[in-house]
Amino acid sequence: MYIRRHIEPVVSRIARRKPVLVLTGARQVGKSTMLREVYGHINYVALNRPLVRESARDNPSLFFEAHRPPIIVDEIQKAAELLDYIQDMVDENKNKGQFYLTGSQSLTLMKNVSDSLAGRAGVIKLMGLSMRELAGLSYRLPFMPTSQHREAIGDGAQMDYEHIVSLIHQGSFPELHAAAGDHYDWSDFYSSYLQTYVEKDIRDVLRIQDESAFVKFVKATAALSGTLLNLSALAEICGKDIKTMRSWLSVMVSSGLVYLLEPYHNNLNKRLVKTPKMYFLDTGFICWLIGWNTPTQMTNGAMWGQIFETFVFTEILKSYYNDGFVKPPLYYYRDADKNEIDLLIEDGDTLYPVEIKANSDPHKSMVKAFRLIDNNPSKKVGSGAVICLAKARLPLTEHVWVLPVTMI
Repeated sequence: MYIRRHIEPVVSRIARRKPVLVLTGARQVGKSTMLREVYGHINYVALNRPLVRESARDNPSLFFEAHRPPIIVDEIQKAAELLDYIQDMVDENKNKGQFYLTGSQSLTLMKNVSDSLAGRAGVIKLMGLSMRELAGLSYRLPFMPTSQHREAIGDGAQMDYEHIVSLIHQGSFPELHAAAGDHYDWSDFYSSYLQTYVEKDIRDVLRIQDESAFVKFVKATAALSGTLLNLSALAEICGKDIKTMRSWLSVMVSSGLVYLLEPYHNNLNKRLVKTPKMYFLDTGFICWLIGWNTPTQMTNGAMWGQIFETFVFTEILKSYYNDGFVKPPLYYYRDADKNEIDLLIEDGDTLYPVEIKANSDPHKSMVKAFRLIDNNPSKKVGSGAVICLAKARLPLTEHVWVLPVTMI
């Protein structure tokens, strides 16, 4: 069963404006499935098939004689030789919506796109299924902790506590939601995913000799989701140097499994922390890597707060990617005195503060750090929110609302 994706109108919009659309995102988040659903009438070719890939690499001109545009080319980074030919074809024929390219290794892909298709391609990112998509909500605008958002989303996703916890544990990959499954299906999926990720995405890019060390690295990044990036700690866990950790992390980021949330910088305050926060972008994958085989193990674990924060952040990030943002205006705040705001959303000259808590009864002391952004002369402070497991929205202070997680 296909679940409609909120990014579909963005795909259509870019296809009307550009000859080439590039859709990136982690492996198996549904890139080619979505494109084939929306553009089922046009040609489709997958470069993960060895014979097709060899043909594309050896003779790109003949390849496009056999596969005429408009066309969907899946895993384009496996035959980067095609990009120069695509450039020539779109320069000769300036029709819009000729090429729909997907790739799960955006570091390699985007370098080649920048070299060959600058100005000719629109780039968007896709993540796994969002809570809004799974709930069938039509509301698709980016999350903002404003009265307009609260009114537009209404009651949000109709999910009780057990459903929310189950969703966080299950993860957001479409295959896990295509049909009813059990623990073994869930475990088999992530086991296969890790193996495929290492063998097909990582081995070619990093030339890794010690795969066991890389798997330790993946598990360590999962366990540290929602914390400040600490390359030294990762290096100690994996037995590698910091340069290697930085290289491995860049590939995790570019392949859509990790996101580095940059700190908000106020030039007037030199005491602000400049280290990014690291988020592992699928909570189900985190649970499998750590060994939490049931939702109960997850909620009873010491990392439950981190997992919940990761889930909320990724849902907010999805709402921006699904509206076409390539670089969402999302930050966090932390100073040398360890005062922290989990998330700052920047909209023009206004900052909107957000706190994320894995409980159902927030109190005013949780938002005391919000006052720290009041003294920024270049920005106004908008309404704030505490996103949590409360059952209903309600005002916490004059300018801060408690929002159930189902309303993001």
